[in-house]
Amino acid sequence: MIRADAARNRAKILDAAEAVFAEHGITASTEEVARIAGVGIGTVFRHFPTKESLVEAVFAGIVQGFVDQARRLCDAEDPGRALFDFLEGMVEVSATKAAYADAVAAAEDALAEGRRELPRALDTLLTRAQQAGVVRRDVSMPELLALTAAVARTGEHAATSLRIVMDGLKV
Repeated sequence: MIRADAARNRAKILDAAEAVFAEHGITASTEEVARIAGVGIGTVFRHFPTKESLVEAVFAGIVQGFVDQARRLCDAEDPGRALFDFLEGMVEVSATKAAYADAVAAAEDALAEGRRELPRALDTLLTRAQQAGVVRRDVSMPELLALTAAVARTGEHAATSLRIVMDGLKV
C-alpha cells in the first residue's frame, strides 16, 4: 500500500508534468516538473524512473480522463449533445497535447486499458446519438475516431475543423 504522502507527491508530480509538458512540450526538463510540483528531483525519479515513464503516465491519465468523461455522458438525456460535447472536449485536449501521442505511440502496455475502453465508451455515445436520429447511421466508431484524431492534428484550426466534421455527421 502506498503511503498517503507518497500518493500526494505522485499526484502533484503528474499534475505539474501535465502543465509543464502542455506549455513547453515533452522536451521540458524533469527539474522543471519537480520545481512546479514542489518536490525534489529525487522524488520525481522515485515515482517515475525515466522521463519516458513520466510522459507515459501523464498520457495514460489523459486517456483515462477521456474514458471517464465518455462513460459519464453515456446516460445523458440528449445523446447528440453528449456525443458532440465529448468530441469537442477530446479535440480541445488532444490538439494541445499532440506531442504526448507521438512520444508514447509505442507505449502499448501503459495505455492498453484506456485504448480498449475509450472506443467502447465512444461507441456507446455514437450508437445512442444514431438511435436518437441525430447522427448519420453510416458512420462507424473507427471512422469517428479517425476523424477526431485528424481534426486534433489541425492545431489552431481544430475548433473550426471539428464544427465542419460535426455538421457532416448530423442527419
